[in-house]
Amino acid sequence: MFDLTGKRALVTGAGSGIGREIARKLAEAGAYVFVTDVDPAKADETAALIGGVDRCLSMSLDVTSEPDCDRVRDAVLATVPALDILVNNAGIGCVGKMMQTTGSDMDRLYQVNVRGIFNVTRRFLPGMVERRSGSIINLSSIGGLVAVPDRFAYCMSKFAVTGMTKSLAIDYAESQVRVNCICPGRVETPFVSSRLAEYEDPEAARRQMTSTQPLGRMGRPEEIGWAAVYLASDEAAFVTGAEFNIDGGWNAG
Repeated sequence: MFDLTGKRALVTGAGSGIGREIARKLAEAGAYVFVTDVDPAKADETAALIGGVDRCLSMSLDVTSEPDCDRVRDAVLATVPALDILVNNAGIGCVGKMMQTTGSDMDRLYQVNVRGIFNVTRRFLPGMVERRSGSIINLSSIGGLVAVPDRFAYCMSKFAVTGMTKSLAIDYAESQVRVNCICPGRVETPFVSSRLAEYEDPEAARRQMTSTQPLGRMGRPEEIGWAAVYLASDEAAFVTGAEFNIDGGWNAG
């Protein structure tokens, strides 16, 4: 098991699904975790699963708000001397082709999925550069590597996340700050469950979603969590600018 003892981590969108499991796995590996989410009650639930204040601290965070990002940065650095690991997980989805996508949809996806990563990273990157140490992990998607039908705005935003990851990795490699992204396929999360419930035939929709992944199932949030632990660890010291596919073979075809 990778050892993150003594490391300090912050996870955005950690109130449920993939973000919750990433926060839990980082803590299991020994990191002290700042659990943040736009819904403070959900962040509190995740923190309760992890344990007491000696293991984590929960905070509300709207990644689209620069003043909110300033507040969280100041609170984190008042609690610990530095942040070692930043996981930019907060994100939203949008279903539809271009002609079913409004300008408001595009703006909303950009503000959360792209600008949100910019806002948070810009607050913590300077400290990592100064210390010449740090791991930034962005949550992209299979939709940030290949086109996914009926996900026009979502793919646009996730391709931007993948590109931002590579650009940051190149720009700050000399400072020994590593930047990677995880690109999950479909994962069994509350968001996916709620989407399935909207279909006329949820079981048929589930079969269709599963069929895109050669391993024949959706991923589990904890499988993404363990990948984040690896990328955050010293064992991944030579890994930067990588697209870490966890997609059941989707992108291999």
